[in-house]
Amino acid sequence: MDLHLVRKKDQALLRRAMNLSLAVGLILFLVKFGAFWITGSSAIFADAAESAIHIVAVGFAVFSLRLSQKPADSDHPYGHAKISFFSAGFEGGMIVLAALFIIYDAVSKWIAGLHLENLGLGAGLTACAVLVNIALGWYLVWIGRRKHSLILEANGKHILTDAWTSIGVLIGLSLTIVTGWLPWDPIFAILVAANILFTGFGLIRKSVGGLMDVAEPEVYRQLRAVLDEETKSQGIGYHELRHRNLGDGHWVDLHLLFDDDTSIRDAHVKATRVEERIKAVLKPRALVTTHLEPKKDHARIHGSNPAAGN
Repeated sequence: MDLHLVRKKDQALLRRAMNLSLAVGLILFLVKFGAFWITGSSAIFADAAESAIHIVAVGFAVFSLRLSQKPADSDHPYGHAKISFFSAGFEGGMIVLAALFIIYDAVSKWIAGLHLENLGLGAGLTACAVLVNIALGWYLVWIGRRKHSLILEANGKHILTDAWTSIGVLIGLSLTIVTGWLPWDPIFAILVAANILFTGFGLIRKSVGGLMDVAEPEVYRQLRAVLDEETKSQGIGYHELRHRNLGDGHWVDLHLLFDDDTSIRDAHVKATRVEERIKAVLKPRALVTTHLEPKKDHARIHGSNPAAGN
């Protein structure tokens, strides 16, 4: 099948999934805000506030996804896919802000005095939101991992966080209804906020790691395995192996070491074979750059001895 056509179909699938996330997010925000309106619950307000932040984050994610799919140009010769790391960081930051606001609101209402009503109806609306978010969140994470889209995966994780938020709210509401003790409501709002903080900082850490080109051990292991096998079969060596995450693929560069009497033509054929093997292993795609060097004369040119497996 035409790889270009496959890539176009994958991009269209990702855009549809993100648009679905935005539409469902808007509907659920209205449901949760309605539940807060009729109950006055701090926990439900926390849930609604998190959903509001989520809508803003998804809006940015939709923009980021479209930008990441633009081809390289003169201003961005390596493409635009790195925006996915900004998107994950932005979403993580918004989650953290939502959590801090939730804690502030819960504590303020607890101090001022609690007043709750219609908790049964509020709990029912929240339960519906939980079911929808769990289904949507798992779908987005599945699509994101399958298509190697950090933007979509981060969005799905945020939605699953929203589902856990709603579950925490339901527990708090249930305890309040059963025991009649109103402080259960702000207590669970604060617990929900703590869980949101954990997820938000995780997304920020992943974003910073991508932008700073932090090494990925699993990718390195895959590269070493294929290079050890391929270079051994061709009787050549390699060193100076490096890789970085582009957001929608990997950039790999390395030096290949050949016998001094190898012709440029033969070296190029062998190097191309190595590059193709790497591209076949790393998903969703890999850009590979190889630098061809002689084994024996390498030390004189570079002033050091090659470490063939390093």
